[in-house]
Amino acid sequence: LQLVESGGGSVQPGGSLTLSCAASGETLDPYAVAWFRQVPGKEPEGISCIRRADDGGTVYADSVKGRFTIYRDNAEGTVHLQMNSLKPEDTAAYLCAAELSAFYCHRLPISKTYDYWGQGAQVTVSS
Repeated sequence: LQLVESGGGSVQPGGSLTLSCAASGETLDPYAVAWFRQVPGKEPEGISCIRRADDGGTVYADSVKGRFTIYRDNAEGTVHLQMNSLKPEDTAAYLCAAELSAFYCHRLPISKTYDYWGQGAQVTVSS
């Protein structure tokens, strides 16, 4: 499974961005999909995940709850992360990851448990 993120960029504090995660040549419907973010020198931080399409349950880290929304585009077989009210501390490389399992995403995602990863999309929040 090859994952590709898109939608990163630079935005002022309080602004919004939407990240997208797509699988090359297949749908993400049967996969649990997670979003991580990483700053230099630190391990990836799991911020949100969504269970596979026939479940759709979601989990959010406290740091993004109420500001970020993870959702599926069932028609496209993709997963997106809508990020609102962005803060400078949200600045990071954002990576999507996927796992073919019905048992993933009942708690915050842990990077070492996901097998498939995208290359990352940089998000910079500054004035």
